[in-house]
Amino acid sequence: MSEASVAVGGHAAGMMEASPFAIPSKKLVMWLFIISDAVTFGAMLFAYGYVRNASPDWPHPFQFSPSIVNVMLMTFILVTSSLTMLIAVNHAKTGNKSMAMRWTYITVALGLVFAALHIREWMGMIGQGVRPFQNPWGASLFGATFFSITGLHLLHVVGGVIALTVVAMRYGRGRYTGDDIEIWGLYWHFVDLVWMFVVPLVYLLNVAR
Repeated sequence: MSEASVAVGGHAAGMMEASPFAIPSKKLVMWLFIISDAVTFGAMLFAYGYVRNASPDWPHPFQFSPSIVNVMLMTFILVTSSLTMLIAVNHAKTGNKSMAMRWTYITVALGLVFAALHIREWMGMIGQGVRPFQNPWGASLFGATFFSITGLHLLHVVGGVIALTVVAMRYGRGRYTGDDIEIWGLYWHFVDLVWMFVVPLVYLLNVAR
């Protein structure tokens, strides 16, 4: 191989690794994903609000106990998982690999508890007769909007749990760095933030009067 081709190859590799902005490329990609995902959730919540306001017989199936208590417990768990994720990122930045992995796995465990509570809630709703286009209380689109919004969020939680597990394992083996923990921490905080919009719009506004 000629020196010219080596130089060209090295230059090409450098071009691929360089970030076009002031932040690393992987973090930029995550921010772009978060922005696009925020638009998706925003569109769904806007559509939900429109359908809800256009339906005079919109149901209010949630009770302050136990439905809202369960939602508040889920919220507490998810907010706590953001705190544990932040602790993991701080340890990763200081190079404390064992503590970073430990707190990342704690975040994963909290995410699994949240998912389990959410699935239990779904089973309870289905047991009461809620289907995508049918429910025993009123507007038929209630089920479709409820399962679409909460299902998409649950999918993000499960995806985050899988991603954090893989990242933590590879970080422990030296294949990833603390920057990867931080990048996926951004994703996890985004999932937490979305839930802060889902709770008042989907649950609290539909509490039985």
